[in-house]
Amino acid sequence: MPKNIILLLLIISLGFSCAEKRYPDPLTPEEALEHFQLHEDFEIEIFATEPHVMDPVSMVFDEAGNIYVVEMPDYPYKPEPGEGQGKIKLLKDTDGDGRIDEATVFAENLSEATSVLPWKDGLLVTAAPHIYYLEDTDGDGVSDSREALFSGFFENNSEAQITNLRFGVDNWIYAANTGQPGEVTSALKPDAPPLSMRGSDFRFRLDRNEYGLTTGSAQFGLTLDDFGDRFFTQNTIHIRHSVIPKRYLSRHGHLPSTNAVTNISDHDLIMFQDTPPPYWRAERTRRRNETYQEQNLDRVEHAEDHFTGASGGTIYTGHAFPDGFYGNIFTGEVAGNLVHRDVLSHDPENPTFVASRAPEELDKEFLSSTDPWFRPSNLTLGPDGYLYVIDMYRQHIETPVSIPEDLKEDMDFLYGMEHGRIYRIKPKNETTNTEVPNFRDASSAELVELLAHPNQWWRLQAQRLLLQRQDTGVIPAAQAMLEENEDPRARVHALYVLEGLNALNAEIVRQAMKDPHPGVRRHGIMLSESFPECLPQLLESAADTSVRVAFQASLSLGEFSGPEVTAALVDLTEKWGHNSWFQMSILSSASGSSLELMQELVDNTAFFEEAGKGNLSFLEDFGHVVGSRNQEKEAASFLNLLSSSFENKPDWQKAGFNGLVRGLGRSLPDGEKEKLKSPEDYSKMEVEAAMEELRNIVGS
Repeated sequence: MPKNIILLLLIISLGFSCAEKRYPDPLTPEEALEHFQLHEDFEIEIFATEPHVMDPVSMVFDEAGNIYVVEMPDYPYKPEPGEGQGKIKLLKDTDGDGRIDEATVFAENLSEATSVLPWKDGLLVTAAPHIYYLEDTDGDGVSDSREALFSGFFENNSEAQITNLRFGVDNWIYAANTGQPGEVTSALKPDAPPLSMRGSDFRFRLDRNEYGLTTGSAQFGLTLDDFGDRFFTQNTIHIRHSVIPKRYLSRHGHLPSTNAVTNISDHDLIMFQDTPPPYWRAERTRRRNETYQEQNLDRVEHAEDHFTGASGGTIYTGHAFPDGFYGNIFTGEVAGNLVHRDVLSHDPENPTFVASRAPEELDKEFLSSTDPWFRPSNLTLGPDGYLYVIDMYRQHIETPVSIPEDLKEDMDFLYGMEHGRIYRIKPKNETTNTEVPNFRDASSAELVELLAHPNQWWRLQAQRLLLQRQDTGVIPAAQAMLEENEDPRARVHALYVLEGLNALNAEIVRQAMKDPHPGVRRHGIMLSESFPECLPQLLESAADTSVRVAFQASLSLGEFSGPEVTAALVDLTEKWGHNSWFQMSILSSASGSSLELMQELVDNTAFFEEAGKGNLSFLEDFGHVVGSRNQEKEAASFLNLLSSSFENKPDWQKAGFNGLVRGLGRSLPDGEKEKLKSPEDYSKMEVEAAMEELRNIVGS
C-alpha cells in the first residue's frame, strides 16, 4: 500500500480516536454510584434506572403512594406535531426492597411534557403549549382522558416553557413560565379574553376556576416553603426569591419598575465541580474570550466552576434529615454535574432572604460526581422524608442552538436517551423506609390531623384532598387546630383549609392576624383584604416588629382607602421608605402614591430632612407615578409642592422632577411628548427654570 495512503488512514484513525476521547461513554448505575462525593452525614442509593426510567425530568408521589415520572426523550429537539415520544410512567417496587422493578406507561405520545401534579383522580401535566388534565377513567392504569385546561403557552424552546407545577399552602397551583410571551386561554372560561403571559409566571385554582399572572421568571426549578414564599432557578442565577405578588404590582400600572424578584445568593455564580468542562464548552469559551479581548470588552466567560445550568431547585421540608437541613434548598447543576445546597435565613433589613453556603460546604458541594453524564435536572421530596435526585443521564445537555456548527460535528445530542436514573438520598446508616402511605381511604377527620405532620408532603396532600372533598364537617376540627396547635405550619394549613371550604370570617382572620408566628400573621393580613371589618387590625399590623409582617401590611393596606390608611402608609414610609422593596409596595397603591401622602410626609415627618439615596429614590419614583398617571392638575400640584416644600433643596427637587419627566414620557400624547427634554437635560438646568418649563407642559 502506498505510503501516502497509509499516512492518510493513520490521520483519519487518529482523528476518530481523538473525537472519541472528547466525550466519555456512560457508566452503569452501579459504576455511577462510585463516582459520587456526598455530604458525610448522608448516603445515596439507586431508586430507579433504565429501562424502567429513561430521560426523567420530574417525579411525584400521589396521595395513594403511586409514583409517576415524566420522561422527555425528545430533548433538546422539538418533535413534529403528533410525534412526541414523551411518556408518563407509573413506577412500582413490587418486592419492597426500595428499588423500582416495574414500570407501566400511564400516558405516551406527549410533546415536551415537563412536570406533573396529582389532582382529583388524575394528573395535571405541563406540555407546552398546554396544561392538561389526564385521567384513567376505566381503571386499567392507562390514561384514556386528556383535557387541555389551559392553552397558548410559549412552546419554541424546551428549556423555557411552562413547567414545575406546585400546589401551594394558599390553595393555588403555581407554574414556571420563564417570563415567556403567550396568549393563554382557559377551557374553564372559554369566553374570557386571552391572558398575556410576557414577563410573568402562572397560577390557577381549579376549585374556583380562577387563574392569572404571578411574579417571576422561573425557568426549570420552582419551590415553595412552608409559608408560601416562592424560590426559583434560572440557569446562571441558581436561587431567586419572588418578593411581591403580581396582583399588587398591577394595581395602577404606573410603577417605574415591576421587577419584584431578587437574587438572594451571597455567593453568586461560584460552584465546585469535580468534572472538567466538555471539549465543546472549553473551546467555545476560549473563542468568546478571545473576541472579548479583541474588542476591548470588560467581560470574561467561564467554562467551569460557575453556574450555567442550575435546575430543579427544591426546598427540603421533610422529616428524615437532621434539623439543620430543614428549609435548605437543593439545586441541580446539569452542566457542573452536582447538587448545590443553600441555607436560607431571613434578611433582618429586608422582606426577603439570604441564601448562603453551609459552613462545611465552603469549598465543595453537597453532592458532586466525577461522571460528566450525571445530569441532576430535578429533585423531589418523598413521603419518607428522603430527597430524590432525578438524573436525565445524557452525554450532552446543552441546546444545540448555542454551540458553533464545527463543534457540533462530533456531538450526538440524543446519545444517552435510553438511559435515566433516580437516586435517593437519606441519612447515613438509616434503614430505608419503603412504606408508602395511602390517603385515599382516610377520613376527612384523619386528613385534618395530618395537617400537623412534620413532613410538608403529608401536610400538602391532606390539604389538597380536603380542598377537593369540600367536606364542611371538618370545619370545627380545622378551627380547633388553628386555635390550639403549637406548630405554626399546622396552623397555616388549617387556616387555608377553612379558606378553601369558604368558612373564613372576620373573627378567624383576626385570630390569624394576632398569631404568635409572623408567617401566620402574614397570611392573616393577606386574607384580611376580603374583610373590611378587619381594617383596624390591619392598621395595627403596620407597626409589627417583624419586617416581613410590616411589609405585607404595606401591600394589603393599599387595597383600602381613607385618611387612616394614608396615615398608616405615611408611618410605614417614615420608618421603611428608604428601603426599595417598601418603596415599591407603598407606591403600588393609589393611597400610597397620593399627593395627600406626600404632603403628610413633608409636613409631619422627618423623612425629607436628609437627602439619602433611599429617600431621594422614593421621591423620584413618586414623581414617576404622578407623571405616568397624568391626571388633571396632579402633575402641576406636584411641581408646586416641589417648589414650595423643597425650596433651597435642589437635590430633592431634581429627584422629583426627574421622576416626573420619566413618567410623563410614558403618558403624554406624541404632540406633547415632543416638548419634553430628557431627564438629564433637566438636571443640567437651574431648578426653577426646569420646573417652570415643566409647568408649561403639564398646565398650571
